[in-house]
Amino acid sequence: MGYKIMKTKDLDLCRNISNEIIESVENKIKEHIGLQKSGEFVKIGADGTPTLYIDLIAEEEVIKILKTANFTSILISEEIGELKIGKGLVENINVSEELKRIFDSENSAEAIPKFIFLVDPLDGTSNAIKNISTYGISIAVGEIKDENLTLKNIELGFIKDFDSGNYYEAIKGEGAWENNKIMIPNTENNLGNLSIGAFLKNNSYGVFDLIKKARRIRILGSVVLELAYIANGKYDAFIDMRGSRIIDIAASKLIVEESGAIVTDENGNELNNPLSIKEKTVVIGSSNHKVHKKIIKTINNNKSSDIKKVGIVSRVDKLEVILVAAKLIQFLESKHIEVFIEYSLANKITDIRNDILYKDNKNNSFIEFMEELSESNNNMEYNNILNELKGLTLEEDYFKYAKDISEFDTDMVITLGGDGTLLRGQTKLNNNEIPLLGINLGIVGFLTELDIKNSFNKIDSILKGEYFKEKRTQLKVFHGREMFTALNEVVIMTEKPAKMLNFEVSVDGEIVEEFRADGLILSTPSGSTAYSMSAGGPIVDPKVGAFIIIPICPYKMGLRPFVVSDKSEIKVKLLKKGKKAILVMDGQISQKIDDSEEITCLKSNNNVYFIRTTDKYFYQNVKEKLTKDGPGTDNTCL
Repeated sequence: MGYKIMKTKDLDLCRNISNEIIESVENKIKEHIGLQKSGEFVKIGADGTPTLYIDLIAEEEVIKILKTANFTSILISEEIGELKIGKGLVENINVSEELKRIFDSENSAEAIPKFIFLVDPLDGTSNAIKNISTYGISIAVGEIKDENLTLKNIELGFIKDFDSGNYYEAIKGEGAWENNKIMIPNTENNLGNLSIGAFLKNNSYGVFDLIKKARRIRILGSVVLELAYIANGKYDAFIDMRGSRIIDIAASKLIVEESGAIVTDENGNELNNPLSIKEKTVVIGSSNHKVHKKIIKTINNNKSSDIKKVGIVSRVDKLEVILVAAKLIQFLESKHIEVFIEYSLANKITDIRNDILYKDNKNNSFIEFMEELSESNNNMEYNNILNELKGLTLEEDYFKYAKDISEFDTDMVITLGGDGTLLRGQTKLNNNEIPLLGINLGIVGFLTELDIKNSFNKIDSILKGEYFKEKRTQLKVFHGREMFTALNEVVIMTEKPAKMLNFEVSVDGEIVEEFRADGLILSTPSGSTAYSMSAGGPIVDPKVGAFIIIPICPYKMGLRPFVVSDKSEIKVKLLKKGKKAILVMDGQISQKIDDSEEITCLKSNNNVYFIRTTDKYFYQNVKEKLTKDGPGTDNTCL
């Protein structure tokens, strides 16, 4: 494999001290296995779970050995949390804050801790207390080279099964061994023949569909050991839908991957979580890539199926976007995909073709036009667009594809523009199950998935089923006898500028607040990065089950946004007579509201789905797209 990061002397140093820890912990807990006293509650550990007497005994051995080491390290351990430790020192720290402080300062190299150890001193505590034979220790080690430590920094993994005596070891780039024998995972890829280890939480994914297909399911009570069982073929797969702690999986993940198997999240994304006592992740481990793909598709209800019919919703106010739409139609036709577009787009492309291609010589005029377009917009984005437009002919009869968006019966809808274009398409679709793929040709495009560069290559992969669906919550809004939905937000604002409204907001029948303000935003987590954010609301992870209530410029000191459960019923009433307002859903639909009218908002039973292709996380998008100055951070962007 030929990939080695840590120097040999450091590798030996970490292996020796890890083995010393393993041996010391094993010897110390032997006399406590199967005893009632071992299960006595001591405290709540740093990870938020109960610390039992036997856990404390095991961890004390870890701290004792690392404290007396002749080098300084960072330790993340289940009960005590995050420490700087070594050379007689034991100091409670926050890992990310400590590393930032150190690397931002002018400290000498000697002041930087040399290694980071992630240790679960006893995984399978309940088994050990009851003398059930699945419990052990896990140690993962990485070298500290900068302040950003993630699972990718783990270079060594050591696991000891205390009952069987089996010892697992992995070195990044070199392989994985059980009792000094190289481990090779299974090659089975038939779901009906699989042996799977699992910790299940609920049926939010199609996990039970997988269980029905699998040959056998095991729940042994030790994430550390059961994930590692993939590497030696005891398991074909391991699934933890609850969210495993990083300290539990750091060593096992390396062992599994070095054996040639695979570990990802539930959507098939590589795990690269920060190293922290609080960090958790859903874990899907499989013995080979073929079966892993099948497992991911099954637990996601086979949502990443091949695509045969595609709808296109596009901006029609910019020439370059219209041309991209024409090229997309041509591309999809070449892939034998059935295409649907709006009448307005068919009109625009046809007009452009008539204006450009048939004035003079067909080929020359189009080439000249493209060159002029490039010269007049000499920037990187236009160059990327022009690269994607190579081979465009504009020879189709575009009206043969035209339908109203409400009549789109497709496997996917591609939007060309920004978040506004995506929201417009989503609002007009009759079928909420149709997933959306946004190509950003607007300003920010937070909800969009692709930039224009290499977008057609990425779409080609999507058409083959290489994608997953992300589910987003939307609001259901009742206004009189009408019902609307909103993916981002519902806004209530005054009909007349510079006039305030009087609001009464109640949650589940309880009045939360009465106030005067220019308006009110009720946002979903998806909308928390749009108008809600601009109005001072918090950014909320889309996985959080919540809604945000944000007063717009309230005339009341200290009035702040509220975050409420998405299981709640939220009612907004206009109190003052003669004050009329406008109700706006996602910037797309507006309704007039009379005074004293009550608006009711609930979580919709119908979710919105997005096509996702990359391993970029929500927070990475926040950093990349929302830290720039300038317009385009609300839902009015095109």
